[in-house]
Amino acid sequence: MQPRTMRTSKNLLRGRMAALRLAFRPRVTVFRGAPMLIPGVLALALAVAPAAPVRADAADHEQARQALAAGEILPLRQILDRVEKSHPGQVLEVELERESGRWVYELKLLRPDGALSKLKLDAGSGALLQQKTRGRP
Repeated sequence: MQPRTMRTSKNLLRGRMAALRLAFRPRVTVFRGAPMLIPGVLALALAVAPAAPVRADAADHEQARQALAAGEILPLRQILDRVEKSHPGQVLEVELERESGRWVYELKLLRPDGALSKLKLDAGSGALLQQKTRGRP
């Protein structure tokens, strides 16, 4: 018969080995019964995802065209020319939004000193409504 300490250490070793086997066992997927479900869902998501933003962008673009044709907003080129004179820097992003019943151009600029400026301009007159700056002053 083996001494008690030897039996105990063998049992500990067996327990640790069993724990390691459980820890490094390959995981089983949740969808065992439906192997085609995941590719089907992925294909559906890829088919539908590009369609939604395209329709929204097309509608936004058409609204902007109509506002320009009606004289409600100034052309973007004219707004950018004004901004370049008063706020030097590289234009990173431009958005045209409808806020509180009026059209607003929202511009993000990277200034020469490295700061990031966000300008809100009235799209009808080009007047500066708001300016926020982050980074270096």
